[in-house]
Amino acid sequence: MTMYAAGDSRALPTFAPAYEGRRRIRGARSWILPTLIGDAVVVALAGVVALLGRRAGWLFGESAALAGDLSIVAPLVLVGWVLAIALVGGYRSDVQGAGSEEYGRVARASVYAGAAFGFACYVTDYDLSRGFFLLLFGLGLPGLLTVRFALRKALHRARREGLYAQRIVICGDAAHVDDIARVLQRDTWLGYHVVGAVLPVGTTMSETSAGVPVLGTAADLTSVTAEHEVDVAFFAGGAAGSAHDMRATSWALERAGVGVVLAPSINDISSERVRVHPVGGMPLVHVDPPTWADASRWGKRAFDVAGSSVLLFLLAPLLTAVALLVKLDDGGPVLFRQTRVGRNGREFGCFKVRSMVPDAEARLAQLHAEVGFDGGLFKMADDPRITRPGKWIRRLSIDELPQLLNVLRGEMSLIGPRPPLPSEVEGYDAGAARRMWVRPGMTGLWQVSGRSQLSWDEAIRLDLYYVDNWSMAQDLTILAKTARAVLGGRGAH
Repeated sequence: MTMYAAGDSRALPTFAPAYEGRRRIRGARSWILPTLIGDAVVVALAGVVALLGRRAGWLFGESAALAGDLSIVAPLVLVGWVLAIALVGGYRSDVQGAGSEEYGRVARASVYAGAAFGFACYVTDYDLSRGFFLLLFGLGLPGLLTVRFALRKALHRARREGLYAQRIVICGDAAHVDDIARVLQRDTWLGYHVVGAVLPVGTTMSETSAGVPVLGTAADLTSVTAEHEVDVAFFAGGAAGSAHDMRATSWALERAGVGVVLAPSINDISSERVRVHPVGGMPLVHVDPPTWADASRWGKRAFDVAGSSVLLFLLAPLLTAVALLVKLDDGGPVLFRQTRVGRNGREFGCFKVRSMVPDAEARLAQLHAEVGFDGGLFKMADDPRITRPGKWIRRLSIDELPQLLNVLRGEMSLIGPRPPLPSEVEGYDAGAARRMWVRPGMTGLWQVSGRSQLSWDEAIRLDLYYVDNWSMAQDLTILAKTARAVLGGRGAH
């Protein structure tokens, strides 16, 4: 077995960046202070704006003098609100940086603080302006959530640069180690940098198939964590022989100051579908059924019809101008109708503004031969079939706007998996075919995660995640991100 010294660069092939000459702060605990300061500033500003707004008569049509109240109320609100956030765990490092739990805790704490504040005024018969109260919490809560969002984005950027990172070692058999390593390598914003793996006793390989260096076996775990300055040990499948072994190992790591994370062999499942219920001292992970059926209900369909109707009305002048440009360029047809496969395998004509030469389909086989295309999604960065106006039409995704007609007709949705070609569907396995259980979308996770820059496997993975974990909140988030991705022209060919 090959063991690596702590300073040996071979131990950190592609999973951990170099930190020479840079001060690295581990973990997210040091991010708590900026968050606390940000919350305090938001609450204070909300109080000032509420005071000025009430004096100006923003609510209830008349001004109110609150100068005497401010010296009493302001410190109580500031301390009480921030304390409420702390009591519900809004400053815990394990909820910062990922998931919706952080936002939920801040919102819940704000409701608690508002209720407590109003009840205290009622019990003490304190005459506080209703307008001030409504403005304070009406402005404060959105402000807190906005600051949390901005801080989260800053934390993600810092983590991608190697700051606020945690050095981890993954324990388990080689296959499970590689599964986790690939996820953490892909999502660097999580702040986990893999320094190596610890495999079961008796394993003799020096690195896994994914290139993760093997630092030792399960018997060497505590010494490996000390030698390589590990912050967290991830336990995957095959990590421990029994519950007794796992408990003894966790106690040893606790004494060494190393965190423990259990990584069950389930990937691409949203946190909303996962629940942990301890039974007899044994934590059982319950996974709710996939939510793909909910994506076909009347609520999503009503949203699609209303949204596509409004967008067609607003975009009519733009579509008219684009149609004239396409027609004047080469005299060919404005719209291009391509056969795609929709929900439950039904084929339909997908509308697009024509951005290629009229004989683009006839020239496709020749391009396949030239680039050595062997299946999947065909995209070229400099496709010679694209017309002059087609370049910017595709970059801004204007060519896809006529698909709003497909949405109105019920063949597509505003958000969903990418509509595949019949030739692509022929090569689907049972897993990939699952993406056709819902209506395809004009935009989706694939659109806001890289578009043409994604590999075929990654695009399928994102589509399957959407199908299994659908929610209206996720749809709204994707819709908001699409505008940024399209306007920036990111990943479009």
